[in-house]
Amino acid sequence: MTQRIPCADGAVRERAVAAALAAVRRGDLVVVPTESVYALATDAFSPRGIAALREAKGYADSAPIPVMVGARSTVPGIAARIPDDAHALMEAFWPGPLTLLLSPQPTLAWDLPREVPLAVRMPLHPVLLALLARSGPLAVTTANQRGLPAPVDVDDALVQMGEAAALALDAGDLGPDPGLASTIVDVTGTVTRIVRPGALGLDRLRGIVPHILDGSDAAGA
Repeated sequence: MTQRIPCADGAVRERAVAAALAAVRRGDLVVVPTESVYALATDAFSPRGIAALREAKGYADSAPIPVMVGARSTVPGIAARIPDDAHALMEAFWPGPLTLLLSPQPTLAWDLPREVPLAVRMPLHPVLLALLARSGPLAVTTANQRGLPAPVDVDDALVQMGEAAALALDAGDLGPDPGLASTIVDVTGTVTRIVRPGALGLDRLRGIVPHILDGSDAAGA
C-alpha cells in the first residue's frame, strides 16, 4: 500500500521531503506535486527506478523520460553544448513552466536514451524543489494512465497509478483547472524553436530570445 504524507503545511514538509528522498534513492517511485498536476518521480540515475517508471507508464525502453532539476547549475552535468539561448531562457523562466530540449551528456551512467534530446525543467512547486535540492536530477512524468487527464489531487493519482508508487506527497488539491502544460523549446539545433505551445506564450519567449520560432514558423523554415 502506498504511504501517504501530507506536505501542504510547512511544519511537516521536512519529514515529507526526507521520506521522499529515501524512497527515490532506493529506486522507488514517488507521487509528487508540480505547479499544476501530480507527477511520478524517481532517481534519474537508478536503473531500478527508471525500469519501474517505464512499467508504471507503459513506456518502451527507448522512450525518453523528462528530467527535473533543482537548480540551473545542475544542467551542465547532464546536458552538453548548452547554447546561449538556453542559458537566457533558463535565467528568465526557471523555476517555471518551461521545458528545454537539450543534447544529453553522452557519458552519463543512466538508462535514459542518448540518441534523442533530453527534456529538462526546473519546477516551481516548493515541495518538489526542496526534494530536488537534495536528490539531484529526478526522472518525472505525469501520474496518469494513457488517455486519462493528469491528476490534480493525490487520490486521483493513486487510483491511476495503483500500487506503483511507494510514497505519495499530498500537497492538497492543485486546483480544478490544472492550467496549461509547460512550453517545450528545442535548443539542440541551429534554430531555437517552440515544439509544444504551453503556459509561456510566444511574446514572452521572444522578449528573451527575439529570433525564436513557433511551430508554424519552424515548419516553414
